[in-house]
Amino acid sequence: MKHCVELSRQTARMGLVVSPENTKYMKFSASPSQRSIKGATINGVTYEGVAEFIYLGTLISNDNSIEEEIQRRILAGNRTYFAASILFRSPRLSRGTKIQLYKTLMRLVVSYGAETWTMMKKEEQALLILERKIYSRIYCHKYENGEWKSRTNRELKEMRRKYSKMDKGIKDKLVRSPGENGGG
Repeated sequence: MKHCVELSRQTARMGLVVSPENTKYMKFSASPSQRSIKGATINGVTYEGVAEFIYLGTLISNDNSIEEEIQRRILAGNRTYFAASILFRSPRLSRGTKIQLYKTLMRLVVSYGAETWTMMKKEEQALLILERKIYSRIYCHKYENGEWKSRTNRELKEMRRKYSKMDKGIKDKLVRSPGENGGG
């Protein structure tokens, strides 16, 4: 709170005003009991306390959980896919072109902010499920022994090996945990 008072004092000294309508207050803590969402009053002005907010397109929460942000990114990737679904379904576009669309449109939407993610297996799996879904739509069904069949996850994995995978792309961007890969 002492830092907030100092910020208020310094902004006033420069002739700036911190707007209470546009400014939120969030307290981070490892302990849930310390994550109060009460507002903060500084120099007689009360700022709204929040448990989470969106900053530069990324969800920030007071428990520092990334799970909801990854779900938001997956939903944004799905919206991107459905917005461009006419292109993904077009027989006039080659698979290579559709994969380029996936990599340049969807992957960027899904991996926005991934540099700050520390993922668990559950989040990695959710991202891989999205990727398999897109690849299965790009590669569609196969005609085998006189009937149409869905491709298996193993077949899709083999087909996409020639292209860089989402999990590798995101893992390259991730912040590593202390001690991982010799860091720390």
